[in-house]
Amino acid sequence: MSHKRVTKRKAIFAAGGVAALGAAAILLPQANASQDGGSGDTASVKTLKAGNASDLASQLQKMLGDSFAGSYYDTAGKQLVVNVANVSGDQGNVIAQAERAGAKVREVENSAAELKAAAQTLKTRATIAGTSWAVDPKTNKIRVTADSTVTGGKWNRIESTVKSLGSGMATIQKSAGVLKPLVSGGDAIFGGGARCSLGFNVTAGDGSPAFLTAGHCGVAAKQWSDTQNGQPIATVDQATFPGDGDFALVKYDDANTKAPSDVNTGQQTVAISQAADATVGTQVFRMGSTTGLHDGQVLGLDATVNYPEGTVTGLIQTNVCAEPGDSGGSLFTQDGQAVGLTSGGSGDCTAGGETFFQPVTTALAAVGATLGDGGAGNAGGAGAGAGAGGGAVDANGDGIDDQTGEPVQGAGGAGAGAGAGAVDANGDGIDDQTGEPVQGAGGAAGNGADGGQNQSGSGNNQSGSGNNQSGDGSNQSGGGQNQSGNGQADGSGVTESR
Repeated sequence: MSHKRVTKRKAIFAAGGVAALGAAAILLPQANASQDGGSGDTASVKTLKAGNASDLASQLQKMLGDSFAGSYYDTAGKQLVVNVANVSGDQGNVIAQAERAGAKVREVENSAAELKAAAQTLKTRATIAGTSWAVDPKTNKIRVTADSTVTGGKWNRIESTVKSLGSGMATIQKSAGVLKPLVSGGDAIFGGGARCSLGFNVTAGDGSPAFLTAGHCGVAAKQWSDTQNGQPIATVDQATFPGDGDFALVKYDDANTKAPSDVNTGQQTVAISQAADATVGTQVFRMGSTTGLHDGQVLGLDATVNYPEGTVTGLIQTNVCAEPGDSGGSLFTQDGQAVGLTSGGSGDCTAGGETFFQPVTTALAAVGATLGDGGAGNAGGAGAGAGAGGGAVDANGDGIDDQTGEPVQGAGGAGAGAGAGAVDANGDGIDDQTGEPVQGAGGAAGNGADGGQNQSGSGNNQSGSGNNQSGDGSNQSGGGQNQSGNGQADGSGVTESR
């Protein structure tokens, strides 16, 4: 699918890859730096990248158990700040564990259990369309927001409920906009008169190519096209909205569709390496078909949003702007981690506002899919000259036997070209130092459609696929690739992530 609209782009990706994201303009003011406090020795605090901070936060949550009261990333100090509560009986041990792991420790009043109980009270007493709430670990409170439709008795109800929780448990603020799912008519991916954005390409549990988008898009239409009033190219397989999330798995109708794990920003393609949980305080980037690329910060986790259509739980709250038609679009980090799918919010990209996202990790787990094309493009087996054999592949196309972990032996019939699969010195396609499949290699020859390689010989084709159409390694190039070699130049067929 060619990228049709890149209007109002505020965060600019310069040429040169993902590293260039660090220079992106910030759309909205960043959240305050981390609060000092706690008993940690700052000399022991590690300097971490955002992705590593997210990993450490997950580890500490398991390690600290009930004492863990949330965490956030201090962007100024590049440190992970961990809240601990109820540690009086075992204070030294709990804090020491977190400090040894490299986190900055802060003792707080509200435990995770108390914040969860407060959120449940809000759900029971104040589930009102136009309201939302999420845990803010920076303040150790619940951030409650009411949009412009919450007035009169509705406002009195939400305000009194917040006050009943106690002054140290929650804050409430008014929003000038209206909370709503961000779906609209227009151009991008189309279904039933609605327009949404493609989030991330994935491989479904049965091995077929698919993509994730918002659940409210998935329930709005069963079939989706890459052009307005065009022929459907994908069909909704699963959709959740409202309820425990806002996500949908949409399978491409053509099983041979190339579904690369990347995000097209209009300026460049950003490779997506893995799915990751959001961390409060980290910078994130959102791509959508209406407003293009914008960035901001994660403000809260496990957010509950009361849309007019119903309540959705488990979302990520950010200050990244979005507008109708951006729904389903990708939220990702500077280092290429998939974080979320645009759900909804209030405001726009002129005045700003709040936006909520479906976590990618929970969506993948719910639909049984894996990010990207399952590692295709690593298929081993080399060929040179007119008699070159195709790259060896298995059922999921990664060139590795799922039972033994060894490279699949054998390949398809002779190929007419001299494409080379990804190989190393001994030709088994496995790096002898790491034990991992070698990424695309070899020189281009024949028709230039060498497996795991583009025409420039850089080893990275657009589709990242190591599978031919038949899956038996016997295509024309002989390198585990189909005749097109590196996919459509313009990404047509909805192979670009939005």
